[in-house]
Amino acid sequence: MMQVTTDQQYNLVIKSCREIFIEKTKDYGTSWRVYRTISIADQIYIKAKRIRNIQQTGLQKIKDDIPGEFRGIVNYAIIGLIQLNIHDDEVEDLSVETASKLYDEKIEMAKKLMEEKNHDYGEAWREMSQESFVDLILSKVLRIKQIVQNEGKTLVSEGIDANYFDIINYAVFALILIHE
Repeated sequence: MMQVTTDQQYNLVIKSCREIFIEKTKDYGTSWRVYRTISIADQIYIKAKRIRNIQQTGLQKIKDDIPGEFRGIVNYAIIGLIQLNIHDDEVEDLSVETASKLYDEKIEMAKKLMEEKNHDYGEAWREMSQESFVDLILSKVLRIKQIVQNEGKTLVSEGIDANYFDIINYAVFALILIHE
C-alpha cells in the first residue's frame, strides 16, 4: 500500500475547498468583494467559534459539519488575502476565471509556507489536536482584529497576511487529520 504524503493530502483538501469556492462564485458572483478585513475576520471567527462550541458541548443543531466549517475558514482566509491585494474599492465583481486565478495564487503561497514550516518543525502538527487548531485559528483572528484596530501597523509582529496564511494551513491540517 502506497503511503499518502502531506503534499498529496494538502492538495486533496485544497481541491475540495476550491470546488466549493468556485461553485459559490458561480452562484453568488464575488459578492465577498464588499467585505472589509474586519468582516472577513469576523466570518472566520464565527466559524471557528462554532467548531469550538461543538467540540465543547458535543452537540450541533444545524447540519453544517465541522469539516465544512474548516473548509469555509480556508476559503474566507483566501478571500481575505485576495482583498488585501485588490486596492480598487470600485471593482466589486470579478469573473470566475479571475477569482479562480487569484485563489490559486494564494494557495500556492500558503502551500509553500507550509512546506517551509514543515521542514523546520518536522510536521509537529500531526501530533496536535483538532481543539488546538481551532484555538490557534481564533488567536490569529484576534490578532488580525487588533492589527485592524492599530490601523494596520505592527511594531515587531507579522502583518494581517501572515495570519491569514497560518489560518489556512491550520484549517488544512485539521482537515487532513479529520480524514485520516
